[in-house]
Amino acid sequence: MNETSPSPVKSDHIGQDKDKFSHLTRVQARAAILCGQPELLLRFVLRRLAPGPPVTMPRRNKWMHLVAGVIAGVTLGVFLKLCLRPSTRTSIETCPEAAKLYAPPDPLAVIGLTAEETIQNSNRTLVFVGVMTAEQYLNTRAKAVYDTWAQDLPGRLAFFSSEVSRAPGLPLIPLRYVDDSYPPQKKSFLMLLYMYENYGERFEWFMRADDDVYVRGDKLEEFLRSVDSRKPQFIGQAGRGTTAERDALALDYNENFCMGGPGVLISRETLRRVAPHVKYCLKHLYTTHEDVELGRCVAKFAGVSCTWSYDMQTILHHNSSGTAAYTGRLKKREVHRAITLHPVKDHRQMYRLHTYFKNLKIQDLRESTLDLHRDIASSLNKLGVEPDQVADYMLLEGIPLFPAKIGEPGYLGDNNILGAPIDFNRYKPENVEDIIPFEFISKSIYSTSHSNPKRRIESPLKEALDDVIREVMEIINAPSRQRGRVIDFNELLYGYTRLQPLHGVDHVLDLLLKYRRYRGRKMTAAVRRHAYLQQSFTATEIRELPMGEPPPFEDPEILEKIHSKDPLNEYADFDEPSQRPAGFLDFGKLNVKEAIESGLMKLQNLPNVLKWSDDDYEYPIYDRRIHFILPLMGRQEIFSRFMKNYEDVVLKSDEAVSLIVVLYLDVKNPLDYRNAEALVDHYNDMYGKDVKIVHMGSTTFSRGAGLTEGLRRCASDDLAFFIDVDMMFNHITLRRIRINTVKYHQVYFPIVFSEYNPEVVNGDDFNKFKDEPAVSNSNLGKFVDEVPKTDRQLADLKYSKEIDDDFGYFRQYGFGILSIFKCDFERVGGFDLKIKGWGYEDVQFFETLIKSNLTVYRIADESLVHKFHSVDCDKNLEKSQFLMCLGTKASTYGSEKHMTYYMLNHPEVLWPDEGEGKKGAS
Repeated sequence: MNETSPSPVKSDHIGQDKDKFSHLTRVQARAAILCGQPELLLRFVLRRLAPGPPVTMPRRNKWMHLVAGVIAGVTLGVFLKLCLRPSTRTSIETCPEAAKLYAPPDPLAVIGLTAEETIQNSNRTLVFVGVMTAEQYLNTRAKAVYDTWAQDLPGRLAFFSSEVSRAPGLPLIPLRYVDDSYPPQKKSFLMLLYMYENYGERFEWFMRADDDVYVRGDKLEEFLRSVDSRKPQFIGQAGRGTTAERDALALDYNENFCMGGPGVLISRETLRRVAPHVKYCLKHLYTTHEDVELGRCVAKFAGVSCTWSYDMQTILHHNSSGTAAYTGRLKKREVHRAITLHPVKDHRQMYRLHTYFKNLKIQDLRESTLDLHRDIASSLNKLGVEPDQVADYMLLEGIPLFPAKIGEPGYLGDNNILGAPIDFNRYKPENVEDIIPFEFISKSIYSTSHSNPKRRIESPLKEALDDVIREVMEIINAPSRQRGRVIDFNELLYGYTRLQPLHGVDHVLDLLLKYRRYRGRKMTAAVRRHAYLQQSFTATEIRELPMGEPPPFEDPEILEKIHSKDPLNEYADFDEPSQRPAGFLDFGKLNVKEAIESGLMKLQNLPNVLKWSDDDYEYPIYDRRIHFILPLMGRQEIFSRFMKNYEDVVLKSDEAVSLIVVLYLDVKNPLDYRNAEALVDHYNDMYGKDVKIVHMGSTTFSRGAGLTEGLRRCASDDLAFFIDVDMMFNHITLRRIRINTVKYHQVYFPIVFSEYNPEVVNGDDFNKFKDEPAVSNSNLGKFVDEVPKTDRQLADLKYSKEIDDDFGYFRQYGFGILSIFKCDFERVGGFDLKIKGWGYEDVQFFETLIKSNLTVYRIADESLVHKFHSVDCDKNLEKSQFLMCLGTKASTYGSEKHMTYYMLNHPEVLWPDEGEGKKGAS
């Protein structure tokens, strides 16, 4: 018999077996063995090995029978081995007794839908999203989808995966007779069938999505409510395949398909027409492309094709960058306009996208509050209500318009500021000095108030302009679809900008645009337009941060310390500053503490800081010890001034502060080494405190190495403050260090106030023109305060300076003063100890902290004053260090006003005498 020409009987038999056992794939065969159903497997194997009925064969040699038996045995063994081999899609653990007892979940309960919810009475029945996933992605991509955009859907969502998939906590529907093989044609079609059978009358729209797509629920709702779901709709990004594969897809000239990646939207009517025929479509597949076959099935049974719309490429956006998609900058036009973003291969990027869009939503809500404030101000103005009476205005029946006053929860902000109309003249300066000039923007930025009149556009301003222009273009193009045109941004020719700290930012921009009309008479033209824009600031938001230490609970040392203590109480109340009583509670006797606490507990509203009870764990914010670390080489006179400051602020008031002096030997002034030791011994003997000295000897000076060496004297949980001998501080400094440094979370880089050269500040050449009489200040009496001050207040006044542009500047680019916990310092790797000499180690450490998971907190701190001293730059330094040193030296001379006076009083500096020039030329 010729086996290549099967008889009709054999063909029928094969067809019956195929219908009966087509669902038994390799995965189901394994499941049959594991679930105690070997008879089903045996029948399947026998059918595969002997698909036809017995056929009369001629007698064969016994050796032939032996060979055939060996082949059959080997084949059976290989087949069983393949069935029992663990795989990523089906593991042995997925089919214990629970698999035999597994009951399909209730479709409504899976997605959290009640039987009473319908299209007519629920806002969350607009769309049902079916997300196709695989077992290996349930704990990563699927979980990320469920945690992020699934929560904002105007409908419900479910994940569809293989029959053996399980994911507690996720709305997962395992499809029967489906595995996770690729392409997922069977999974896709059976998912549509499941949607139709269980949710077909409960939702208006149905969406087929992958687990690597991000969906913006608010924009999806806005789009779907503008389309009639009662008509057959098949919406997606239309495609016909590449040129190379177009013939292989077997599409007619007028046929297309919706590409599956960015998502496919199907109306209820389309699903009603297609779903009953999915089995037919599965049996008549032309290609291995799931989205192509779905499009062919919809075209055949629903009579509609994918939307031929250019807009679908933007609102259902596919990024061709692959794994790098959406990992970079998100402030892009395509990201803001899109409803879906595909692909998000790294599930961590899904959370990043979600955070970004949440921030955009917050920004929109804040802008809405401004509009409401403006409407209130405008309405009350029409009613004749004065602006200063708006806050106390009463509605009908005595209901206050603004029930919460300033400082109370629910305060809505100052309507006089937030309700100001959009007007370039809403800010009215009281004098000439208060006028805020515009800055001119072109390729560079030109300013009259900056020390560098012409400079490059800084990154913050550049990003702000990009945001403004993008929003302007979105407003301009909002009606583009109806008008059949689009306007693209081409170039910013020039502009003006100014910042009003109370109200916001004003912009005047000259934009070069490109106008394109694609409906009717098509044309393209360059257009130039002026845009007058105003960005208003919203209300000031005050948020209280936890000042305790919410530690990572996986740290066994932290767990051991707090074991039974309530972690929720690890946050101290610091609304009111608590001053530590000097010596009042330092008796060390438990009965004294108990007596005092018993008396204090009788008082109402006792601050938590004063409680000693172990039941309420409180972190002692204001009693936290600070460890000053001071590298020092020579400079005995300056060190004496610093120690006097330390005595008045710390030693006399018994502050919880320790000092570690890292002492280097200055070979040019060897006596300074001994004098510094003697000075420290003097203060230790006088106050009984232990000011420690770390002797570095004649080691080459390195500030980073010195700070690291001093930090070794501290415990892992200690708070360290890196300080220089030229710094002046007070009690306010100590309080800010304690509340702005949070272990495991935040480090504090104060921006210190640096003094100018006193000779320049007080010199006649730098403050007035030649022969101009000096003006004496006759109003000194206004600084005299008749109210007596405490020693603490006097010390703060003594070590404070009047903050004025003529006296100094805030050193924005100085990073040497730092407050950090030792454990955080060690976690990020510390200083680069290869750096020797002056500077640069702090800049590099700052960049390291920026890249870490710690928050870097910077703010101008007027309580930290850097006393002026001349800067000597060693020419033997590295080039980068030397240039930084020269820049610091130049910035400490004086203000722009001082330099201007000097140049005008000494024109020979800029314009040398012409006679001298001619004499030299001759």
